[in-house]
Amino acid sequence: MSRHGNKAVGPASNEPLHVWTTLKALLPWLWAYKGRMLAAFAALILAKMASVYVPIIFKNMIDALTPTENVTLVLPVALLLLYGFMRLASTGFSELREILFVRVTQQAIRRIALSVFTHLHNLSLRFHLERQTGGVSRDIDRGTRAISNLISYTLYSILPTLIELLMVMAVLAIEYDQVFVWITLASIVAYVAFTVVVSNWRIHIRRAVNEADSAANTRAIDSLLNYETVKYFNNEAFELSRYDEAMRRWEDASVRSQMTLTVLNMGQQLIIVTGLVAMMWHAAQGVVDGTMTVGDLVLVNAFLFQLYMPLNFFGVVYREIRQALTDIERMFGLLNKQREIVDAPDARPLPLPPISVHFDGVDFAYEPARQILTNVSFEIPAGQTVAAVGHSGAGKSTLARLIYRFYDVTGGRILMNGIDLRKIDQHSLRSGIAIVPQDTVLFNDTLYYNILYGNPSATREQVIAAAKAAHLHEFVETLPDGYESRVGERGLKLSGGEKQRVAIARALLKNPPILVFDEATSALDSKTEKAIQASMDIAARGRTTLIIAHRLSTVMNADEIIVLDAGHIVERGKHAALLAANGVYAQMWALQQQDRDAE
Repeated sequence: MSRHGNKAVGPASNEPLHVWTTLKALLPWLWAYKGRMLAAFAALILAKMASVYVPIIFKNMIDALTPTENVTLVLPVALLLLYGFMRLASTGFSELREILFVRVTQQAIRRIALSVFTHLHNLSLRFHLERQTGGVSRDIDRGTRAISNLISYTLYSILPTLIELLMVMAVLAIEYDQVFVWITLASIVAYVAFTVVVSNWRIHIRRAVNEADSAANTRAIDSLLNYETVKYFNNEAFELSRYDEAMRRWEDASVRSQMTLTVLNMGQQLIIVTGLVAMMWHAAQGVVDGTMTVGDLVLVNAFLFQLYMPLNFFGVVYREIRQALTDIERMFGLLNKQREIVDAPDARPLPLPPISVHFDGVDFAYEPARQILTNVSFEIPAGQTVAAVGHSGAGKSTLARLIYRFYDVTGGRILMNGIDLRKIDQHSLRSGIAIVPQDTVLFNDTLYYNILYGNPSATREQVIAAAKAAHLHEFVETLPDGYESRVGERGLKLSGGEKQRVAIARALLKNPPILVFDEATSALDSKTEKAIQASMDIAARGRTTLIIAHRLSTVMNADEIIVLDAGHIVERGKHAALLAANGVYAQMWALQQQDRDAE
């Protein structure tokens, strides 16, 4: 993560970040471009000076063109030219401000998005299993857009409004009656106070809208990702009902939000109109009394409109800024999630191959009340194959997650060439391991891309060689688009066997010293299983291999088989010896042979 990301993130908390904490978290990302920010601010000042000077020129033009006794009217050419120049200058400096600041905004958004993306990948598997992807994705999307809105509204609305108001009040205070200043101040204070109070009241309603929107989006994505399951159980109506329930909550929250928005808008307009009428009344009285000229009345009127527009827009801006802060705090809340698995200060690279793996009295529990492994000890000598078998829920797949260090053991230790896994750099560790999982999830891209994912720097020749070793190349050659064929969402266009061959090819392309097969053939038929088993045997040659399996026919040739039951190793040995022992393994073998004969 970048150094700006580290500065921006405060302590973890489940409570929404305070407004000032959010702004403080955002500032370092912007201050990295302080030169452009200061230049943009200077352009803003110049633009507002020109804007405020325009009504003054207009007032002098009106006075010059107002007929009086014994005075011949002359066209005020200089004032006309100055009027046009100031309008052009106001627009020019405003555009310059945008040109200067646009890169600041876009680069800050890009770097924050990359920081969040990197941080999410650094969080533990536990976080990703507990959170729903749709909600996280929506938080990131809203958060990055909110940063753009917050920066835009602050630099292009709040600051210009404040500067213009100060300049206008300075002119009114110096050149005219102090009553104008007090009316302006009273209107501004009343408007801002009313807006802040009502908008703060609306914040919890807006949060409810966001939460309902995220829930509906998550429910829709979850349902569509599980399209096949929905069809298998004919549950389209059930899914529609669940989605409608979520959308109904969003609808109710949105209606409440709109009703409170109407209250806010009407109150703001009442304050603005009252201020406008009071100032125009006083100015008109000055013209009648002879203390003000028609040009002065025009000037006050022009200033009124320059005040009116920012004030009228301020309500929208304030609401949008508060909404942006709400969205940003949710995204920064992701950054505040603490990493569960961190490298030790003295972490070292993975030892050079060959590598042995040793589980030494390992205990593990996902939750304190749910013990998964108890005092598990076994070794996978370098270059050999050890298989872990057992009934479902025995703790087999947990072994793979622990080797990858997705979790830390709660007792004992895992050693690689005698080095505790917790002392090895995570990036180096995972670079040295490849896995062929039970459910191979592929990217919605080409076959070539999905194989290349195992080693993005590999050449095309290496990709094809890996596909041939996995007995995938022949199948690819039959496709019209060959390796450029798209596999569909999560690989739905491929059969189970074809997906597993892609997974094996991807693992071979990575060329790791440690290989894990996690129930790699459990979802396949017997014929496909035999074909995949041949590819697995080729992949395992010369590598330290852990095979996690339910089907015992896939582990007959392992150098050692350990049998897990309720998180304990109850048997170990080679296939023949375990059958002769007539224990748990032999019973599992007999049951599976009966099932195979029944087929």
